Amino acid sequence: MNQNYFRLGICAIIFAVQASYSLGHGKLNNGAEINSHIVSVKSKDFKADLKEFIAKGYDIAGVDVSAGIIDLVVNDSVVNMLRVEKGQSIEGIKTFDPLMAPDAGYTTYDELTLLLNKAQQAFPDLMQVESIGKSHEGREIWAVKISDSVEQSESDEPVVFFNAMHHAREVMTTEVAVDIIGRLTSEYGRNSKIKNWVDRNEIWIVPMVNPDGNNKVWTSNSMWRKNTREGHGVDVNRNYPYKWGACNGSSGNKSDDTYRGPSAGSEPETQALMGLIAKIKPVLSISYHSYSELVLYPYSCEGEHTPIHETIANVGQTLAGRLPKDGASGYYTPGTSWEILYGVDGGDIDWAYAEHDVLPFVIEVSSKSQGFQPSFTQWRQRTVEKMRAGWGYMLDRAGQSGIRGRVFDKQGRQLYNGSVSLELLSGQKDTSKSLRTFKIKPNGVYHLVTEPGMYRLTVVSQGESISKDVLVGGTLTNLDFEF
Repeated sequence: MNQNYFRLGICAIIFAVQASYSLGHGKLNNGAEINSHIVSVKSKDFKADLKEFIAKGYDIAGVDVSAGIIDLVVNDSVVNMLRVEKGQSIEGIKTFDPLMAPDAGYTTYDELTLLLNKAQQAFPDLMQVESIGKSHEGREIWAVKISDSVEQSESDEPVVFFNAMHHAREVMTTEVAVDIIGRLTSEYGRNSKIKNWVDRNEIWIVPMVNPDGNNKVWTSNSMWRKNTREGHGVDVNRNYPYKWGACNGSSGNKSDDTYRGPSAGSEPETQALMGLIAKIKPVLSISYHSYSELVLYPYSCEGEHTPIHETIANVGQTLAGRLPKDGASGYYTPGTSWEILYGVDGGDIDWAYAEHDVLPFVIEVSSKSQGFQPSFTQWRQRTVEKMRAGWGYMLDRAGQSGIRGRVFDKQGRQLYNGSVSLELLSGQKDTSKSLRTFKIKPNGVYHLVTEPGMYRLTVVSQGESISKDVLVGGTLTNLDFEF
């Protein structure tokens, strides 16, 4: 079956497309003004201005880091205020009708549901679809598993995870997820690279984390970002428990676009992702967002790096180097959120790393000139094709330099109530660098992504500890521990 099945499905198996809404430019039925402009502000002090805009509750759409430009989603009155604000230089204003739905080619929730069901029927040996929870409005949050032994739990294979559309208006991100599914299934039988990825990894994709918000984008406000809790909504990607509300990287104001919710992990969408990650225990992950052409990695609160910062940064830099920019020369910009942009708390990548030892990344898809909802015909295929180099690298990286093994007793039974500590040895017996302690997964397996080098692993389980030294090269090294 042709890989275009997934896009043809939108034409052939979808029986309706979303209508456009025109209740009056930038006005709700009650006459209230809503945001209808994206203003590009040329910053004199990029990071300081970002912090100021966040403190004032502005909706930051995206940035151009190299040009020092910040995009704000605002209404008429804010545009007028920015014009006279001291020190602000407005580079451009894009006016849109927030009551006009995105291009009909973009995938709605109902279209996605039908598409996934049809795909599962077409590729039952490779793909399974399951609900991992329901949204506030009762929509199923779909997860897709792709594997050569899709009905089995494959403890001998790394898990790689992709998700999209935490933020409702970022419609291109679901297209990337749909393309991942389409490529891995329809090309499996005739592309040796894809077959190798599927055979050697267990791959999970959540194409639409925030289905209620997506519905709102199509029906009443194309710039809606949050879910739809009690009408005001919660920013799902500020709701995760790790450092929730801890570093001025979210808002406690319900009307703000970064409102973090009433409590940590309060949202069903957040809970669905947390439950899935706890179950599948990924080694690597990408969370797709838009826009700004960035690759971000933990930690996201100002001044913090992970204990394995060098490894995460190297993976992030390699990932970014696979993604050429659309709007300028060069490649996507890698780094932590606080170093490139601003502090973020309650985000999914920090939680996934801290709680489950995932090496997680955010890719901010598309350039400032494209925005959240670029022309579907002009940009959809170009964007998803570009993203293939990134997610393909993640599937390759799972089998590259690192250490993986099983922890079991003398009867061969898996042991999971324990930990693995990683030390980098400098070559001198009396000097080493302690990196991090990882949890053993429920299936008795551990998987540590590392740089090449000499390491010491110490496994603690059943009240005992065993240490082994291992030289890691460019490929995955297997090292089992028997107690």
